[in-house]
Amino acid sequence: MARVITIDPGKNKCGLVLAEISEKKVYKAIILKSELIEDYLRDLNILEDISKIIIGNGTSSKELIEKLDFFKKEIIIFDEKNTTYRAKARFFELFPISGLKFLIPREVFILNKNLDAISALIILEDYYKVKFTLNQNIDFKTWLK
Repeated sequence: MARVITIDPGKNKCGLVLAEISEKKVYKAIILKSELIEDYLRDLNILEDISKIIIGNGTSSKELIEKLDFFKKEIIIFDEKNTTYRAKARFFELFPISGLKFLIPREVFILNKNLDAISALIILEDYYKVKFTLNQNIDFKTWLK
């Protein structure tokens, strides 16, 4: 089973997704402070059989790649143009509004700080040109501080 990590890098925080390619399923989606990503990836690399890491080519991607010298498998830089903008629409595909919530403006349900993991998901979906589903109980708002 080939597991892949995608990262939406940022100066202060990063979105990260761990997905199983053959199942087209996301198993982990988190947001963490940028200074924690190297240690987190080291630990995750021990626990999971990760075949590659796909990193968005935006803010701080070069600095992040330099920190990943321990990862001896494939690291790919991929275009992340408009992923944050597109993450807002994808958020409502993943978490549709129901009931009386329709009466409240949609923007209330999205906090920009929570879009980084969805941006990482979009990078993954763009790279493989397919939509991924979520494993049960995934919370894209999870922050590791």
